[in-house]
Amino acid sequence: MLFSIAYILLLGYLVGVLFEKLKLPKLIGMILLGIISGPYGLDLIDISIIQISSEIRQIALIIILTRAGLSLDFNSLKKIGRPAFLMCFLPATFEIVGTTLFAPSLLNISTFEALLLGSVLAAVSPAVVVPRMIRLQKEGYGSKHKIPELLLAGSSADDIYVIVLFYTFLGLVENNSFSGSALINIPISIALGILIGVIVGFILNMVFKRFNLKLTIKILITLSISFMMVAFETFVKEYISISSLLGVMTFGMVILFKNKIVAKELEEGYSHLWLFFEIFLFVLVGATVNMQYAISAGLNTILLLIIALMFRTFGVLLSLIKTPLTFKERLFCVIAYIPKATVQASIGGIALSLGLASGNIILSVAVISILFTAPIGAIGIDLLHKKLLKIELE
Repeated sequence: MLFSIAYILLLGYLVGVLFEKLKLPKLIGMILLGIISGPYGLDLIDISIIQISSEIRQIALIIILTRAGLSLDFNSLKKIGRPAFLMCFLPATFEIVGTTLFAPSLLNISTFEALLLGSVLAAVSPAVVVPRMIRLQKEGYGSKHKIPELLLAGSSADDIYVIVLFYTFLGLVENNSFSGSALINIPISIALGILIGVIVGFILNMVFKRFNLKLTIKILITLSISFMMVAFETFVKEYISISSLLGVMTFGMVILFKNKIVAKELEEGYSHLWLFFEIFLFVLVGATVNMQYAISAGLNTILLLIIALMFRTFGVLLSLIKTPLTFKERLFCVIAYIPKATVQASIGGIALSLGLASGNIILSVAVISILFTAPIGAIGIDLLHKKLLKIELE
C-alpha cells in the first residue's frame, strides 16, 4: 500500500504539472494516470487503496465545499439576489431534464437510471470553477456585476442541490419505484443541513474568538467536525434526511460572515489540503473505470453530453434574464458552467459500488464527462475572462 500511495502522489503531481504546462487542467492528467495504472490497465495500484477510494472521494468533496463556503460572502450574495438563487438549481434542473429525455434511447437505460445519471452529470465542478473564481475575485474581473461571486454561489449550491437529488434518485433506482416521501425529504434535508451548519458555524466562531489557536488546530477542529456531521447524517438517515454537505458549506459561510480574517486563514489552509486530496481523488476515479464500457458508449455519450450542455446553457441564460449583465458577461457565465469534475468523481462510482446494473455505464459516462467538459470549461475561463469581463469598481 505504501508504494501505491507514493506512486499516486508523486506521479499524480508530476503528471498534473505536465498538463498545466500544456495549458490543460491537471485533473485530466491525473484521471488518465489512474486509467493507465488501475486494475483495468497496468494494475499498479494496490487493491486496498481502490477499496477505500469512496471514503477518499468523500473527504475531497468535504474539503472543496468547505473552501467554497469560506469564500462566499453572504452580503455579496444579497446584493446579487435573484440570479444567484436561480443559478443554484435552474441550470442543473434543465440538464437533468435533458439527460432524462435522451439518455434512455442513447444509452439503453431506464428512465429512473437516466434520472440518476442526470443527477451525476448536472453538477458544476468546484475543482475547476472555485479556484478560478476566487482568483478573478481578487483580481477584480467582473466586479461591477459580481460575476465571480455569482458563479461561486451558484456552482457551490448547485453541487449540493444535485447531490441531494442524486441520493433521492438512487433510492428510485434501487427500489425501481417512485416514492413521494423521497421528494418531501428534499426540502427537509436542505433545511436541516442549513440549520445544523449555522449552529456549528456560530459555535466554531465563538471557540476561535475565545481561544488563540494555531491555524493547524483550527483546521483539525473544522475538518473533524465535518467528518462527524457526515457520520451523523449516515447514522440518522433511516429516521430523517439531513444534507450534511450543505451544513459543511454553511458553517464555512457563517465563519466568513462573523470573522473574515479567520475565514481567509482557513480557506488558505484548506487549499493546501486540497492539493493533497485532489491527486488521490482524480487518480482513483480513473483507476475504477472499465474502459471497455467507456469505449462502447463513446459516440452516444458525447452526443448526450452535448445535448445536456445545451439544456444547461438555456438554464443559465434563463437565470440571467432581466439582469444588467452584458452579452459578454452572460457568455462567460455559460462557459464557467460547462466544466464537470469533482462531484462526478465523488459520486459517479456509487452506483457501481452498490452493484446496480447501470453502475458501469454511469461511472463511464461520468468520467467521459470530466475528460470532455473540464478542458473546455477551464481553458475557456482562462483564455476568455480578459475578453469577456472588465476590471471595474463597484
